[in-house]
Amino acid sequence: MTRIGGTDMVDWNLAVTTATRFVRPGPDVTRDEARAIVAELRRHAKSSEAHVRGFTRMAPPGAEAEGAAPEGAPEGGPAEAGAPGRAGTVPPHDTPVLVVDRPGWIRANVAGFRAVLKPLLAKMEDRRSAMPGGAVIGAVGGKVTGAELGMLLSFLASRVLGQYETFAPASRELPAGSQGGRLLLVAPNIVHVERELDVDPHDFRLWVCLHEETHRTQFSAVPWLRDHIEGEVQSFLAETDIDPGALLARLREAAQSLAGARPEGEEGDESRSLVDLVQTPAQREILGRLTAVMSLLEGHADFVMDGVGPEVVPSVAEIREKFQKRRASGAGRLDQALRKLLGLDAKLRQYRDGERFVRAVVEEVGMDGFNRVWTSPNTLPTKQEIAKPADWVARVHR
Repeated sequence: MTRIGGTDMVDWNLAVTTATRFVRPGPDVTRDEARAIVAELRRHAKSSEAHVRGFTRMAPPGAEAEGAAPEGAPEGGPAEAGAPGRAGTVPPHDTPVLVVDRPGWIRANVAGFRAVLKPLLAKMEDRRSAMPGGAVIGAVGGKVTGAELGMLLSFLASRVLGQYETFAPASRELPAGSQGGRLLLVAPNIVHVERELDVDPHDFRLWVCLHEETHRTQFSAVPWLRDHIEGEVQSFLAETDIDPGALLARLREAAQSLAGARPEGEEGDESRSLVDLVQTPAQREILGRLTAVMSLLEGHADFVMDGVGPEVVPSVAEIREKFQKRRASGAGRLDQALRKLLGLDAKLRQYRDGERFVRAVVEEVGMDGFNRVWTSPNTLPTKQEIAKPADWVARVHR
């Protein structure tokens, strides 16, 4: 990354240090309990592969096999050309599974941020180099940004149960040039939630693994999906207005909106977050497409975990009911305020709206009919179609 005076635009080391310092400690477990939990999560991640592939009829290229649909998979018509084939034999994924603690999740995400934001930060470095005193400003700005990022990650690190790292940087487990990502399971958070909900821990751990394994299957079975999302993200970042005056103007508008002091004659949107309010019009358009894709991916994962659940997770109904209540309520007023400010409420809506879309489409055209969604970027649902599944069926199945 371009450097001026030995200073990056973001002090990544400070971000890691800040986040690990302020993150909440995990639940109390003995060393033997911790080993057993890690081993069980690894077993569940492995066994989830067959369950998810059998239910979704999705498998990586070259792993398809002829034969009847697996028991429990919804009926549908023949698979479409370009869509993922039915799963038969289940070869191992080429993506690693890592069971991590909260600091491990923080380090992984900082590495991911560095990889994704590199083009934008290089652009900002070029702009800074032309400014008088740019190196001094960068030294201060990098520290501030690193600390802010660290505080954000410390908040999120105690809430994420699992994560498929689509843009994971090269590592020992993931060599350079690999097209896959890696799956993270955050053991302390899984244990914390299962205790908080008072549910069967073995069932809950498998239930979480089914959701995260669905994400891994989505990206391994649909090779173009990663590049498509990366292209949208880079387009979003390329539209970032790095002119200080323009950015300050949008921040001023954001502050007025959040304070309820909008300019006269302008209608407000109380559901918009700070992230929404500082975007350019072009970024909002791109984000609309990304929101539709993420709603699809999250809703599909929820649909699969509940569809597979009754066969392999005896207490799935109890888990789902308690988890939905927890997901909707938040931990308190501060937690709810931060979720809204950061746009996390929008992510909760993605689970709900996306799951409703997937369920409606599968009921209408079956699992194979739904799997047409993975044919190409053109068959992905729009944000409007997520809300009206019948429109997607009419467009893609006409």
